[in-house]
Amino acid sequence: MSEAAGQTHLLFVWKASGYELVERPGEPPPVGSEVELDGQTERVTKIGPSPLPGDSRPCAYLLA
Repeated sequence: MSEAAGQTHLLFVWKASGYELVERPGEPPPVGSEVELDGQTERVTKIGPSPLPGDSRPCAYLLA
């Protein structure tokens, strides 16, 4: 995942098998908004720092 091409954010997606981080371009969606991901609608529950060490990108935490 690279920031070199421009500003990006992460989506923290809960899955039955654990979680997945998805990189998206631009600013993160606001809390309370809905995100379409793999045919599912997920709601943004919070915006926080990336869970990756040393990563300064914001992360939107999603819940189905």
